Amino acid sequence: MKEKLLIPSILDAHFPLMKYAFLTREYDPVILSQGKEVLAVGLRYTHNDMCWPLAMMTGQMIDALSSGKFDPSRTKLLMPTVGDACRGSNYTDLLRKAIVRAGFPQTRVLNLNLKHIDTENQLPVTPVMVWRSLFALFYGDLIMLLVQQVRPYEKRRGDTERLRDRWLKKLGDELRECRRLDLNIMVNRFRTITRSFKRIPRTDAKKQRIALVGELYTKYCSLGNWDMVRFIEESGCESFTNGLSWYVIYYIDAQLVRLPEIAALGYRAVGRVLERLQKSMISALTEEGFYSLPPLHTIKSEAEGIISTGASVGDGWLIGAETAGYFHHGCKKVLAVQPFGCMPSHIFGRGIYSSVARECGGQIVSIDMDSSGTPLNAYNRARMLIDS
Repeated sequence: MKEKLLIPSILDAHFPLMKYAFLTREYDPVILSQGKEVLAVGLRYTHNDMCWPLAMMTGQMIDALSSGKFDPSRTKLLMPTVGDACRGSNYTDLLRKAIVRAGFPQTRVLNLNLKHIDTENQLPVTPVMVWRSLFALFYGDLIMLLVQQVRPYEKRRGDTERLRDRWLKKLGDELRECRRLDLNIMVNRFRTITRSFKRIPRTDAKKQRIALVGELYTKYCSLGNWDMVRFIEESGCESFTNGLSWYVIYYIDAQLVRLPEIAALGYRAVGRVLERLQKSMISALTEEGFYSLPPLHTIKSEAEGIISTGASVGDGWLIGAETAGYFHHGCKKVLAVQPFGCMPSHIFGRGIYSSVARECGGQIVSIDMDSSGTPLNAYNRARMLIDS
């Protein structure tokens, strides 16, 4: 009998497909989906000085264990970390203490990182897991980018999400069964998926495009950013969140190539494959009239002299590079969302926003997400950008 592998919601657009990477003979993955009520649970078992993502993810996991839906002795918790100096790399130890205090000492906490931290509790990474993740990464990126550009203009409410769900079902079945996981098929699918979204009837309305940048959890998780994408759309605008593949290539460029030379060579080779696939995805979008930032290394080179590309902790120089990239490529309003107290986001992001705006000509509004904050304050700051 398989054990349950509980994974906190982090990547809304990607986890419906990415969960199949963790589907093995041992584990049945479950992406947790509770709402904002988990914050109270998280604060009960974590110090309020720790960052917003830790409180929310701890709350989700303990709430799930307390629900009675899972056998704590046959359930494991997975905490993905990047393995760098960010506090996110300490989450697994903090989560272990929290679940013991909550009364679940029999539930083991696993981690997933590429730097072999806490190896005795590391979830084994298999070739099948990596291959499935590759397809989930780019399919998730493409569908997210298309949904955010089509949904604000659809003539029939719900068309975009219905098409999204059909594609997620089809692609999810293929990932689960390990069918049609061929790179040539994926590249061709980029155009097929893009054209299917282009056929959705849309209005001719002209709306502001508001770009989101920031830390991973607050950028890609609606629970982490108080459903900011939906708020932007309900305010009469189009929201744009750049794809996760830019972060993955950034992470290889900024951190993994600093490993011992043999390992670095391998990651450089992986990075080149990812870059080729990313360019194919971007071409599929732009050829059909959709918007995309250029490939990672293009926006990096364009940001030289505006930001420091030596900052590699957490989201590091990617935050500034994406911000400058938006300004260079026609999107002049950027909403930066980060956890309060997230040092990489504050130093490498917030600390340079004013200079990036001056250099590139654009507007940035920064919002801190925190357990002591409220959605209303965040929405008010977003309206400052929308209405300016």
